[in-house]
Amino acid sequence: MSTRALTWTRPNGLTPAARRRFWRQTAIAYLYLSPAILLLTVFHFFPAIYAFYISLFRWDIVQGRFLGLENYQRLLVDEAFWNSLGVTVWYVLLAIPAEMVLGLLIAYLLFQPIRGRIAYRTAYFVPYITSTVAAAIVWRWIYNPNNGLLNSILAWAGLPTSQWLNESSGVFALLLAGAGVTLPPGLGWLAGPSVALVAVALMSVWHYTGFHIVIFLAGLGGIPKELYEAARIDGANEWQVFRRITLPLLSPTSFFLVTVSTIGALQAFSQIYVMTNGGPQDTTRTVLMLVFKTFYQQTRLGYGSAIAFVLTGMILALTLVNFRFVGRRVHYD
Repeated sequence: MSTRALTWTRPNGLTPAARRRFWRQTAIAYLYLSPAILLLTVFHFFPAIYAFYISLFRWDIVQGRFLGLENYQRLLVDEAFWNSLGVTVWYVLLAIPAEMVLGLLIAYLLFQPIRGRIAYRTAYFVPYITSTVAAAIVWRWIYNPNNGLLNSILAWAGLPTSQWLNESSGVFALLLAGAGVTLPPGLGWLAGPSVALVAVALMSVWHYTGFHIVIFLAGLGGIPKELYEAARIDGANEWQVFRRITLPLLSPTSFFLVTVSTIGALQAFSQIYVMTNGGPQDTTRTVLMLVFKTFYQQTRLGYGSAIAFVLTGMILALTLVNFRFVGRRVHYD
């Protein structure tokens, strides 16, 4: 009996002995998989199904009446949800491009044969392995408007200080105000992300850039050196080598980082909770922070579960779009 016959999903056409062997091997395979299947069922599948069940009811402390999709319909007119969605989009736009660009540039520099690069690589990776909560507490002190490090440095240099994490004004509005321009009341959305959200995003960039550096270094190490040597022999300068060889061959690495980092940014919670708790004036309250507020603080379990499922759907849809369109530009050879 050939090995190929034993890999069929249906043992039709096999001899009785081969069929028994097939089912015995299948049973053994599922026996080895059973611990993982059990853990996934108990801690992932069942909670997800039960959360969807909760989202169909008016559920405060105890289960109330059946609402069907009413909780989901309420999201369409919930100003708090749309505001948190805008904050989430701004957070992703502030953090992900900065992490990608800084991670690539620093990794490219650390890939060169410079003295002490092992120490530099370690130093850049340390923030990532630091506890997010501990790092957020330190950065909250740095941004402290009274005795924080940042305002102390600005005051020493004779520059204006700021409230930072307590500042709800949009950065674009502040820049326009500095130029003597005031946004009309109907164009408040042009004010941009709040200063507090930008401050939190900077902390996230500091924290996660080390991860991007390590992944980019792994990608750079997989590019054949012969390609660089051949390009330089042909007269290509460093920028041409970087643009024509490094960037295209790093596209799988970049695609992976964009996908993973975007999913992570959409689920950002710890640093926002520690640094601002969603304030000031909800200008840092992302969708996940809104889920926490609705579910745990307001005990609206049904509505909070509905928001969580909508966020999950958004993450899934964005990931599929990323694979559908961005994935086409990935070069694997």
